[in-house]
Amino acid sequence: MKKLETKRLRLRKLTEDDALSIFNGWANDPEVTKYLTWEPHETIATTEAILTSWLVAYQDEQTVRYGIESKATDELMGMIDIVKFWDDSPVVGYVLGRPYWNQGYMTEAFAVVVAYLFELGYPKIFIEAEDVNIGSNSVIKKNGFEFIRQEERPRSETEARLVKINIYQKSNPAD
Repeated sequence: MKKLETKRLRLRKLTEDDALSIFNGWANDPEVTKYLTWEPHETIATTEAILTSWLVAYQDEQTVRYGIESKATDELMGMIDIVKFWDDSPVVGYVLGRPYWNQGYMTEAFAVVVAYLFELGYPKIFIEAEDVNIGSNSVIKKNGFEFIRQEERPRSETEARLVKINIYQKSNPAD
């Protein structure tokens, strides 16, 4: 897993020591998680257990998950996931703690991940966002992704409520 950097951010592998930052930073915040496929964590033990599974996934190369860290403060601000990383077209997802919203951090972090995936030779990248998640849709559009369709489907495996999901793609400019 290659370390990535921007002017303000370091993207790095998560460690066991990140559990408290993840829990306090975004995992326990209903406002942050309301558009995600998982519910807010009620206890640090939940975050620790999930983080352990993420660390195992690094070894199995199932998912690449970058922690987003501020260069100025060394604080863990959020994370970006690359799922189906070894398939023809990876899907990217992200989450950012509320104190860091609307400051361009996710747009910046997402841009460096997209550039890295294209550098690796992937022909296309996909990303999805609930249509009502204005911030996420904005990050996606600012990074030059093209809207391809909208689907209505259950919010998650545990919540049957139907939501509208915008699906975007971006093709590798080198192709």
